[in-house]
Amino acid sequence: MSRRGRGLPLEAVAVWALFAVVGLEILVTYSRLPATKLYRVTGSGLEGGASRVLSFMNFPMALAAVALLLLIFDSLDSRSLQALACAAAVLCLVVVWPGVVDQANLDARPVNVVPAVGVLLTLGLTMFVGRRGLTTRPWHRLDWARLALALVLAFVAVPWFAAELGFFLPGHFFQTAHAAVQLPGDPKNLPAVHHGHHHGMDGLLLALTALLLSRRLDVVRTRGLRLALSGCLALMLCYAIANMANDAWDEQVVKRGWTHWQIPSVLTPKASAAWGLVVLAAAILWVAYAVLAPSGKRVRI
Repeated sequence: MSRRGRGLPLEAVAVWALFAVVGLEILVTYSRLPATKLYRVTGSGLEGGASRVLSFMNFPMALAAVALLLLIFDSLDSRSLQALACAAAVLCLVVVWPGVVDQANLDARPVNVVPAVGVLLTLGLTMFVGRRGLTTRPWHRLDWARLALALVLAFVAVPWFAAELGFFLPGHFFQTAHAAVQLPGDPKNLPAVHHGHHHGMDGLLLALTALLLSRRLDVVRTRGLRLALSGCLALMLCYAIANMANDAWDEQVVKRGWTHWQIPSVLTPKASAAWGLVVLAAAILWVAYAVLAPSGKRVRI
C-alpha cells in the first residue's frame, strides 16, 4: 500500500480518547472543588480547572504525543507535513526540560503553552491521517498479555479514578480518605489519596498508550522509525509502571504505617539506581518484543 493510502490506526484514536476523558475529568473536578481540597494548586473555578488541564497537556500528554507522531510519520504524504511533525515533536519535548512541569507547583505557567501547542499540532496531524479512514489489526497472542497487564494496572488505579472525580472510596480495601502516616513534605492532614489528578494516573495513561500503540508497529515502514517507536514505547511502559508503583506504594502501604521504606521516585529523569533499572527493563523489553512480535496485516474498517 502506498504511503498516501495509509489510514489511521484505531489504537491512536483510543489513545486520544483516553486523554480526552481524563482531561475532561480534570477540568470538572478542579473547577468545582476549592484549591484547598486539591494538591499543589492555587486556582479555583473554571480558571483553576483550565490551568490544571494545561499542565496535564504537558505531562503526560506531550510524551504520548511524541509516540503518536512516530506512529503516523510514515503516513504523512508531503515533506511539509513531515516538517510540521518534527516541529510538533520538538515542542512536545520541551516538557522534559527541568522545571517546565513542577510537581511542587502544578499551576500552569506561560512556558506550558509550548508543549501544549505541540500536542495540538499532533492532534491536527492525526486527524489529517484519519481522514483516509481507520485501520486495525487482528488479535494475536501478545494481545492477551497486553490485556492482562492493562487490567492489573487499571485495578491498581481504582483509587485514582475516584480521586479524579473528587471523592473517596468506601470501605478499607483501598485506603483513600485518612492516612495513618503523612509523608515528609506533604501538607498537614493530607488524605491518603488526595482529590484530583495523581502521577499514578499519569503512569496508567502512559502505560495504556504504550500497550495500545505497540500493537501497530506494522504501520511504520521505515526501519529506523520503527526501532525508535518500539524503543520509545518500551521506555514509556517501564517508566509508567515505575511511577504507578511509587504512587500506589506510598498511598496504600507507607501511609498505612506498614513500612517506612518508599519506592524511589522516577518522575524526573536523573542519574540514579532507580532510573538505571527503568532503562535496563526497557532495553530488555525492546529486545524481547523484537523477537516475539508477530507480523500481521492491517485491515481497513
